[in-house]
Amino acid sequence: MGRSVHLLVTTLLCLLPAMVSVMPATADTVRRVVHPDGRVEYTNAPAGRKALASTGRETVYKYKDENGVVTFSEARPSRAAFDVIRFECYACRPDSKVNWQRTPLFTGRYDDEIKTTAQEFNIDPALVRAVIHAESAFNPQAVSSKGAQGLMQLMPGTAREVGVTNALDAGQNIRGGVNYLARMIELHNGDVRLATAAYNAGPGAVRRHNGIPPYAETRAYVERVGILHERYRLASN
Repeated sequence: MGRSVHLLVTTLLCLLPAMVSVMPATADTVRRVVHPDGRVEYTNAPAGRKALASTGRETVYKYKDENGVVTFSEARPSRAAFDVIRFECYACRPDSKVNWQRTPLFTGRYDDEIKTTAQEFNIDPALVRAVIHAESAFNPQAVSSKGAQGLMQLMPGTAREVGVTNALDAGQNIRGGVNYLARMIELHNGDVRLATAAYNAGPGAVRRHNGIPPYAETRAYVERVGILHERYRLASN
């Protein structure tokens, strides 16, 4: 290696930590989220934008490495202090500690929008509330790691399919989500459990497995939507 090349490489190696330190720090912008059940989580997904790509795991660790660089990893750091960041739908965690029979309901939120849209698409308003509760805990700004947005967690493709231009607008999101849910109910001949499984995992997964897919997250979701549906139905009487 020539003297000039050696000098260039040495210079670059010396500058690398500084170069890294001045890179955009968008990944370091972490929002603290307090769920209705009191559970505290952290996310680096800014409202209205897609978060980190889903890795298929629920837990991501955020920490600073030995050079002070903010790092995200699926592996738990052995030495560095870290924050736990979770990406999930509200009711999908099989190991959730929420008591779904007793967790507070959101009986008054978006009442007019839910009743009007449910009547338009001939769906039980209690089911709409149950799905919104399960998907986002009635947070209109919720954004998942996969890019699902709003109260009923519409994916961009689904939002376009049902005519939603702003998934973070509560009225549009409810109308689009109820429209899609109605399609899933019709597709599965009125079977609400299959329809909610399709809403969560996609109709293709339900078709391939000839029933509720054997995914722990989807099975937990279907069960919890069922519990919430019955509770919202009773609360409306």
